[in-house]
Amino acid sequence: MRKRKPKKRVINPDPRFGDPMVTQFVNNVMLDGKKSSAYSVFYKAMDIVEEKSGENPHELWRKALQNVTPNVEVRSKRIGGATFQIPSEIRPARRISIGMKWLIKYSRARNGKGFSDKLSAEILAASKGEGAAVKKKEDTHKMAESNRAFAHFR
Repeated sequence: MRKRKPKKRVINPDPRFGDPMVTQFVNNVMLDGKKSSAYSVFYKAMDIVEEKSGENPHELWRKALQNVTPNVEVRSKRIGGATFQIPSEIRPARRISIGMKWLIKYSRARNGKGFSDKLSAEILAASKGEGAAVKKKEDTHKMAESNRAFAHFR
């Protein structure tokens, strides 16, 4: 066991929007430690979102992230030789983290040319409540709902 909890690291706000959540998102987008490339990809995607929708891209991104963020998840627990899927609430920091990772994962899985195009398409779809990332959230919620009978094992 740990003696004490590790300190929460402070994430600096990004240069364009001044939002630490954007920096966290860019850190998840980043591959091979290339943060400046990740920033340029993200900002290019934001420009495409603004061009296509005509709205504030930062607000649209936040709305998309909110639509993708799950409230409950199922965790496997072994009880008496059987494994049960037990639904449990997710703490807020993990919710946001999962939402960001799903948005990035399903953006990469989309077809299109260049990651910024794929990311912008997924952000636009998620802000409208559609797209693969939103479907993943709904599937997770359905799974938690169907296993609600095992919630007392928590």
